[in-house]
Amino acid sequence: MISLTAAAVLQILASAQQSDAEDLALRVAARRAPDGSLEYGLGFDETREGDLAIEQDGVRLLIGVPSQSLLEGTTIDFVEYETGEPRFLFVPADLATGAEGCGCAARDRGSCGAKG
Repeated sequence: MISLTAAAVLQILASAQQSDAEDLALRVAARRAPDGSLEYGLGFDETREGDLAIEQDGVRLLIGVPSQSLLEGTTIDFVEYETGEPRFLFVPADLATGAEGCGCAARDRGSCGAKG
């Protein structure tokens, strides 16, 4: 469904510790913008009815029903987007296969509303 790189795992665990959210899971969300691009969001949250719960390398992820199909095959990475600007980067499955798609970078512990 969704995967995290080692860099993303380390940053998520550090962010959870810094914000006293170690008992919460990381909610990952996606939605289709009016122009057809994908917009992504991240935030620590509690489980809701219908959530898909995934655990990878000690990180608990929650994905709500509306986001599940949009996040299928997505990889989340944590990279230095520009010098001194680390961000989460969402890589949809269609980009990994060379098809046209979109990506998004989000500041750590923030939500992502940028279009790729």
